[in-house]
Amino acid sequence: MMLLFIISMLIILISNILMFLTIILSKKSFMDREKNSPFECGFDPKSSARIPFSLHFFLITVIFLIFDVEISLIFPLIQSFYLTNYFSMMKISFFFLWMLLIGLYQEWNQNMLNWTN
Repeated sequence: MMLLFIISMLIILISNILMFLTIILSKKSFMDREKNSPFECGFDPKSSARIPFSLHFFLITVIFLIFDVEISLIFPLIQSFYLTNYFSMMKISFFFLWMLLIGLYQEWNQNMLNWTN
């Protein structure tokens, strides 16, 4: 029992020494406006909130989310190829990819993928 107490106190002592050393030896960063301000969607958070908002930042986020969800839906689809017949899974896969391509065509048709307008 005494050995357990000594080991736990030693662990607490070593961790406190390490925390103290990291506080002393850590690099001191200078506080400036650019490093402290969050980068939110391409506008300065310290300025007026009534400025025009660029929709390209929002659309890039939506495109990322769409293709991120696509990947999470394709993984179970690949695993289910082993459980069902090949022809029905190919129909489901082509329908899924067709829906994604229609969405991509819609964004391309409205020039939302061009960064400069």
